[in-house]
Amino acid sequence: MKNTIRKLAVPGLLALGLGGGLTLADVARDPITDVAAQQTAVAAPSPQALSSAFRAASSNALPGVVFIQVEVAGRTVSQQVPPELRGTPFEDMFGGRGRVPPSAGSGSGFILTADGYVVTNNHVVENASRVKVVMNDRREYDARVVGRDPNTDIAVLKIEAKNLPTVRIGDSDALETGDWVLALGYPLQLGQTTTAGIVSAKGRSLGIMARSAGATAPLEHFIQTDAAINPGNSGGPLVDLQGRVVGVNSAIASPTGYYSGYGFAVPINLAKRVVDDLIRFGVVHRPMLGVEIRDAGAADAEVFRLAAPSGAVVASEPRGAAHAAGLRLGDVIVAIDGQPIRNTGDLMEAVMRKVPGDRVAVDYVRYGDSRRATIRLAEMDRRPTGEAGRAPAEESGDDAQGRVGFSVTQLTPDIARQIRSQSSEGVVVNGVDPVGPAAGQLYPGLVVERLNGREVRTVAELRQAVSAVNPGQVVSILARRPDGSQTIVNFRARS
Repeated sequence: MKNTIRKLAVPGLLALGLGGGLTLADVARDPITDVAAQQTAVAAPSPQALSSAFRAASSNALPGVVFIQVEVAGRTVSQQVPPELRGTPFEDMFGGRGRVPPSAGSGSGFILTADGYVVTNNHVVENASRVKVVMNDRREYDARVVGRDPNTDIAVLKIEAKNLPTVRIGDSDALETGDWVLALGYPLQLGQTTTAGIVSAKGRSLGIMARSAGATAPLEHFIQTDAAINPGNSGGPLVDLQGRVVGVNSAIASPTGYYSGYGFAVPINLAKRVVDDLIRFGVVHRPMLGVEIRDAGAADAEVFRLAAPSGAVVASEPRGAAHAAGLRLGDVIVAIDGQPIRNTGDLMEAVMRKVPGDRVAVDYVRYGDSRRATIRLAEMDRRPTGEAGRAPAEESGDDAQGRVGFSVTQLTPDIARQIRSQSSEGVVVNGVDPVGPAAGQLYPGLVVERLNGREVRTVAELRQAVSAVNPGQVVSILARRPDGSQTIVNFRARS
């Protein structure tokens, strides 16, 4: 039966299966002493010692592991309508709009700081209208979403409490295949649960982040483990035998939706970088080299004269600093700051460890010729997804979601043709926060002409208009539909 990859949050009490919850010394002397030395080197700990290690790791970490309950409000959505046609007369050809009923779900998380910052998965709290955190001693707290990152499936919550038990953070880089790990969480509505296994592999890429709403630069570099992980484990910690968190449990590979031997966790060193930005800014300041990449294969090794089919191939003409530093289409990146790059996942994670503005040494191969360039990392456009700590609209690229709940892009003749708009100038709505203040009122394809009386012709002018909107203030938008008719939409900005 073909395996499928499932996220692990539990989307309701009666839908658990739907998902939603990575030397011996050489002896060359007397063969008899060789055997003795080898037996000593590989001697396994006693069952009692191993049991004690599991017990200590579990008891150290479990107080900081929490159960997360989520409510999702009902909403109106377009049913299988191409984004560029939503809200247009052509929408009826695709079934029109439908109503998604309210739902409930659950997952796991862990307390990072004693004053109430909690780490979990993005898919656990995505679209949540209410989030509750339940401690292992049954204390309950309402939580707010500080920020979410669909690209890594990491989210941060905040509860108002003090002196909370916290987990210890480990080093996922130090993990090796074969190391023992424990998966902690609240699977299958069973309550707090610990399972044990080993690290089966590192650096796994599954292709599931690309399916997440809002994922603009999916980054997968999972720890694979055979510790039993099930729906409801999402967001819970993967810990080492010292009880230190080395990963955030995120997904399973399974033909049934339940544990089948393959679980996947976001490495904590990557998650921590994302969490730090979400706590400080409410968004992730994501660095970029300015190159489009793909994995190097056997044919690439032959064409580009590589020592092995390993590295990240520059798949299109580089932009910005990468181009200025001399990188070109067909170059193969093999190391970043001396760290070997085997594939695109390695490259993306290595870059994500940095911050925009950092300079990195890039080793690459151009048709058998080894070269090095120094590149100053730029910053990707970002979209705030939490309820607090958002960057102001002036700093959010073409995104206005932080304050008014929608994003826009500059209208071009090509985009106008795609959405069948009679307007060919201005800014067009290209995304609406489904739980934001503009939900159900604005929709992709509307051309914004005025915001609170201020004329809007460019994305920069929209940013300026949004920056003048105070929390809780009424926003009045004059917009033009794709058929050329005008409409006025009024709503209140986030307070």
